[in-house]
Amino acid sequence: MRHTVARVHVDALRGNVRAIRGLLEEGALASGRRAPGIIAVVKANAYGHGAADVARVLEAEGVAMLACADVDEGVALREAGIGAPILVFGALGISDLDGIFSHRLTPTISSPWAGRALAEAAAARDTVLGCHVKIDTGMNRLGLRHDNLRRTLPDILQAPSLRVDALYTHFATADEPESEHFGVQQQHFWEAREAAAALGLRTTVAHAANSAALLRDERVWFDFVRPGLLLYGVVPPPLSTTLALEPALSLHSRVVAVKGVRDGEAIGYGQSHRADGPRTVAVVPAGYADGVDWRLGNRGVVLVRGRRVPIVGRVSMDMLSVDVTGLDVSPGDEVVLLGRQGDERLDVREVAATIGTIPWELLCRLGARIEREYGNLKFDI
Repeated sequence: MRHTVARVHVDALRGNVRAIRGLLEEGALASGRRAPGIIAVVKANAYGHGAADVARVLEAEGVAMLACADVDEGVALREAGIGAPILVFGALGISDLDGIFSHRLTPTISSPWAGRALAEAAAARDTVLGCHVKIDTGMNRLGLRHDNLRRTLPDILQAPSLRVDALYTHFATADEPESEHFGVQQQHFWEAREAAAALGLRTTVAHAANSAALLRDERVWFDFVRPGLLLYGVVPPPLSTTLALEPALSLHSRVVAVKGVRDGEAIGYGQSHRADGPRTVAVVPAGYADGVDWRLGNRGVVLVRGRRVPIVGRVSMDMLSVDVTGLDVSPGDEVVLLGRQGDERLDVREVAATIGTIPWELLCRLGARIEREYGNLKFDI
């Protein structure tokens, strides 16, 4: 049994879904329209939270769809017993096509090649395949260019073995309030939808809003929204919200050794930290192999005995050291790397800001060898 565990707080996850749904319903009521459905993003192992178990919670909460990065992730969800519709965001390869059909996944068409390959595969199986078409409105990543649809879209719309169920796009700067590109992409998407309708697209269903766009602008809610980070109780920095969200994951470990360090002695690899007097150091069995970022060495903090204590020396592969001078600390004492202890709290936005990265990265990098514990996890399946 490893000492370092991630605790996924299922009640918090449920509460976050309900808070997002409440915001959507409130906005819809004010504007006199139907509230958009939720496409819940569970890619990258549900942002480190554990895709299968999180998907069960979200399915029980009645989300409209789940979304994953690639076919392998979608297949894993199906094999875990998930029955909800699953949208695959990523580009397809030849080897992926069988999984789309065998595991009832909804693919994204983001290139003419993908459209042709899926149309041929569906025709060979004598079926009509539902899909979503992605429009590149200025991200310049995946998607049919918004200004080239008259060349790329007709073959997809005219394929008898394909059924386009929705158009969607993705915003490059939704979390940058000062950027004008967010508005430019909105305009491009409106124009692309009009062009698609003129080319014969029968559906008006659309989605565009990730977590940041969902918070910023009701005009891009369309028929579905695609929260990711918000589901897990984290607001995309630098944005803020009054939504009652709670982080769904906390990261815990235990002190495994306590030792004295004399004045002037160095701690850890490279002797990057030197004691400025007699110090007491606790060793914690969590390192960069577990997803604790190496850059937190000599910069980050953890919680011990309800106090913030600094990480001293470099983060090693399997452990780190913290300065607990003046505290009554013993092997077995709890260490919190993310979450609450007493009156103190360390959230992933703060930790990310400490080392100049983003919360998405820190959550997604939590290692596979960290056991996930799920509180209040009950399903009727």
